Amino acid sequence: MISERTLRLLPVKVGYDTMSSPVGELTILASQAGLHAVLWDVAIETLKRKNLPIVWRSVKDYPIIVQTQKQLSEYFEGKRKTFDLPLALQGTGFQMQAWQQLLKIPYGQTLSYGEQAQRLGDKNKSRAVGLANGCNPISIIVPCHRVIGSKGQLIGFAGGLDKKAYLLTLEQKHHST
Repeated sequence: MISERTLRLLPVKVGYDTMSSPVGELTILASQAGLHAVLWDVAIETLKRKNLPIVWRSVKDYPIIVQTQKQLSEYFEGKRKTFDLPLALQGTGFQMQAWQQLLKIPYGQTLSYGEQAQRLGDKNKSRAVGLANGCNPISIIVPCHRVIGSKGQLIGFAGGLDKKAYLLTLEQKHHST
């Protein structure tokens, strides 16, 4: 689940729109700085429960939101394997490093939290990597779903393990096409 701290880091004044997808309703947040978030429905429920001071305005035609919706739709159709969007990630230094490593995981491939930690320079930081990945605000596009347990098991995913399984299966199905 995306942390309350991460939700608080999202800009107060951004445009948003929602889109239906095979993994549920996604909320896309963007500003002139770029794409700030692709949030699961569970994250939106957390915002509502916590009464966080967020003032988003609904915009249907903001270019970055429209691009994001188009690219996500292509991804779900198996037609897109990489995203070309301006990202406006905000997090701690370690989170930013972890998220940059996520962007390097190729479509249709996975690696373990330990392998990701090793790529960050310390194989013993797999738990910290898991926490950082859990704070990733740009789901799917920054592919934290491609990180799995050391024995190949599906663990830890803000959207839910069923959605993680769906995304990995989708990518495996279209990996070689």
